[in-house]
Amino acid sequence: MGKVLVLAEKPSVGRELAKVLNCNQGGNGYLMGSKYIVTWALGHLVTLAGPEDYDEKYKSWKMEDLPMLPKELKLVVIKETAKQYKIVRELLKKADVDELVIATDAGREGELVARWIIQKAGFKKPIKRLWISSQTEKAIKDGFANLKPGRDYENLFWAAQSRAEADWLIGLNVTRALTCKYNAQLSAGRVQTPTLALIVDRENEIKKFVGKDYWTVNGKVNKFTVHWSSKNGESRTFDKQKAEDVVAKVNNQMGTVVELSKASKKELPPLAYDLTELQRDANRKFGFSAKQTLNIMQKLYETHKILSYPRTDSRHITTDIVATLLDRLKSIAIGPYEKAARSIIKGRVHTTSRFVDNSKVSDHHAIIPTEQHVDLSSLNKEEKSIYDLVIKRFLEVLSPAFEYEQTTVVIDVKGERFSAKGKIVKSKGWKEISSSEGSDEKDQSLPPIIKGEAVKLTIVKSVNEKTKPPARYNEATLLTAMEHPGKDIQDESLREALDNTSGLGTSATRADIIEKLFSIFYMERRGKDIFPTSKGIQLIGLVPEELKSPELTAKWEKQLQLISKGKANSMNFVKDMREYAVKLVKNVTASSEIYNHDNVTRVKCPECSKYLLEVNGKRGKMLVCPDRECGYRKGVSQISNARCPTCHKKMEIRGDGDNKIFVCGCGYREKLSAFNKRRDSEKSALNKKDVSRFLNQQNKKEEPINSAMADAFAKFNLK
Repeated sequence: MGKVLVLAEKPSVGRELAKVLNCNQGGNGYLMGSKYIVTWALGHLVTLAGPEDYDEKYKSWKMEDLPMLPKELKLVVIKETAKQYKIVRELLKKADVDELVIATDAGREGELVARWIIQKAGFKKPIKRLWISSQTEKAIKDGFANLKPGRDYENLFWAAQSRAEADWLIGLNVTRALTCKYNAQLSAGRVQTPTLALIVDRENEIKKFVGKDYWTVNGKVNKFTVHWSSKNGESRTFDKQKAEDVVAKVNNQMGTVVELSKASKKELPPLAYDLTELQRDANRKFGFSAKQTLNIMQKLYETHKILSYPRTDSRHITTDIVATLLDRLKSIAIGPYEKAARSIIKGRVHTTSRFVDNSKVSDHHAIIPTEQHVDLSSLNKEEKSIYDLVIKRFLEVLSPAFEYEQTTVVIDVKGERFSAKGKIVKSKGWKEISSSEGSDEKDQSLPPIIKGEAVKLTIVKSVNEKTKPPARYNEATLLTAMEHPGKDIQDESLREALDNTSGLGTSATRADIIEKLFSIFYMERRGKDIFPTSKGIQLIGLVPEELKSPELTAKWEKQLQLISKGKANSMNFVKDMREYAVKLVKNVTASSEIYNHDNVTRVKCPECSKYLLEVNGKRGKMLVCPDRECGYRKGVSQISNARCPTCHKKMEIRGDGDNKIFVCGCGYREKLSAFNKRRDSEKSALNKKDVSRFLNQQNKKEEPINSAMADAFAKFNLK
């Protein structure tokens, strides 16, 4: 009897699968058992070939060679992971391997990882698909007991490959066109460019904004606050005199309760987390970046196995998961969650069609706990923070509604309308879960009052305020804007496509898109706020108009969605992208715009004598040559892990050789020799070896300006 080869996406997942499948015999890059052989990729092992693989002339970046449109995009083995690819290829070719189980991440990109390896290796034997949403032993066993035919996921692969080819055709051609046209390291893409445009557009709105004064009027009735509104329902006026006239007219005057209504209301619990919503909350509450949250979630999923698949865009579960909810509740009935979990277990688990909806789950259900036993002491601080968010949300989802009685009172005073709302809680329901964190309820408690009652309005005053510009994006609000960017799109079907396909990027890719825009210096963090850099602002002025609109992504995603369902042809889609690449290159070529470096120093490049640019790298400041062909760069300062003894923030290392000094933004400065002496005397965990490591890092070759395009810029010369 032949063996079954199982292909995981990474070694850690492969080892877990091997453990469950009793593959205990170790090999080089794989594990073997009596029935199964488990091997793994290292993310992508195969990718689309670079331009130079089609024609030697593409090694040099020249405008006259654009657009680059190979007849067929071919696959190449990634050099850095070629060794593992060869291992997987040899296993695929083994005579005793009768079948392959694709066990890469259950999603579009995971399908692409496996299919490209299969395609490159020429594997022709039967294929099955493991599709699971958690890494527990039970989930893996259930998954292998219910393997799906590989052909069921072929359309998903075609959609993934179409997306990759479109990104190649658009991204590489526009990036080269911009770079050659303006002799600057510039890059653009179908997702990163409209995302950057959101930041730049918001900055322009703020700069153009002119604040206007307005006034509100409020007063007191029986110790509760009432608010004035005009006859047309406006709660503020831009007429100062009007506000002052209202105050003079009604202060210390009697009025009548003309409306009094009481209504029993329910507030349903929030839906469970998808990745984007979790990233938003983690940023708001803990200041975590989207990428940081994803990395933490990945550990909770893969290493600890206590949360389900993180890269999901669904906030619902399917009907088959309902039967597992009790076991999931039992697994989290510990520590701070025990009381709430046991209360739900003893009572009734509230599951409605609002939470359980098969039609709203595509690849994976919402992020929820697994049935795995939890040891909270094994989690670090960041992991506990994310786990806490998910568990509390899960408990809230399964709890009854928050119930209250809302009272609305309207008072007429000399023809002017004042109103107030009050709330009496009847049942805390799901809000009991996080009650210790404080309430955000702003409604006051109203004393007994009856309709027709005469009341006196006192302490009436007008309050002068100013209209505020729109707030700058932080990562939480940027994620929201990326998820729903289509408000200005006129075509209703395209707006719908954005809503149905997660907007700009996907839950799985948004964190990387945001980090890329930071790493290539198109935007920067100042506190929690995100600002566009001069480079980012200029780029948006240089790229073709259509490329910076979310409408392009809407068109693409609508087609990709149809391809994944077998309702559209991938070849036609790629053909359209080829034509669009031609159009974009022509637009860039014809542009009369000028790019100006605003970070030019008075320091000349020792290689070509051009003035160097000062940029902020991942680990500190550096000087780089603006000429891509030259490529000179030198570190100026570098962020170390050494903490300032005054303010405890990380210090920079500046200078060369024995003249190196540690510098902090608070003003603290310390020579290297003094630093070593102080650390020795304090017997700190940071010893000379640590310091040496910091300094060695500084002396290493600095990272390129555009890390996303680093390999490309390293290979190609502008002539």
